[in-house]
Amino acid sequence: MTAAAPGDRTSDATPRRTRDRRGRGMRGPGVLPRVAGTPELRTARERFDDLVLAVVTEIDDRWQDRLGLVEYAVEDTPQVPDDWDSVTVPLSSLVRGTAGRPTRLVVFRRPIEHRCETRSDLEALVRTVVVEQVAELLGIDAEDVDPRYRGTD
Repeated sequence: MTAAAPGDRTSDATPRRTRDRRGRGMRGPGVLPRVAGTPELRTARERFDDLVLAVVTEIDDRWQDRLGLVEYAVEDTPQVPDDWDSVTVPLSSLVRGTAGRPTRLVVFRRPIEHRCETRSDLEALVRTVVVEQVAELLGIDAEDVDPRYRGTD
C-alpha cells in the first residue's frame, strides 16, 4: 500500500478541508430562519415602516374625528426637481386632499435615518415629523397634537 502524498485529498487519512479561510469560521447566515424561505431578521426598511405605523396609528386614533380620510405612506427618498435651490432635503410631504382624493402624508425614510444616530433619535424624529404635519393639517399647535412633542428651538 502506498502512502498518500501531502495535500492529496483522495486519502481517507487526510481530513477534508472546508471553506474556512483566514480562520473566521464557516460562511453562511448569522441566523437561520425558522421558516424556510423567509428571513429571520427584519430589514431596516421594515423596522422603519413599523416605527412610522406605530406613531401614525397612535396619532390618527386620537385625531381621526378631525382628520378625516388620510393616507399615510413611507418612501425612501423625495424626488426633488433639478432646480431645487434649498440646501435641505424634505423629511416629509403633505398633499391636501380634494373632493375625490384623500389627504396624503408621506414620510421619507433615508433623509430621516441620515439625521439620526440611535434608535431613540429615530423614534423622536419620526414622531416630530408626523406631529408637525398633522398639526399643519389641523391648523393647531404641534403641542396640542401630541404633548410629547419637542420642537426645535
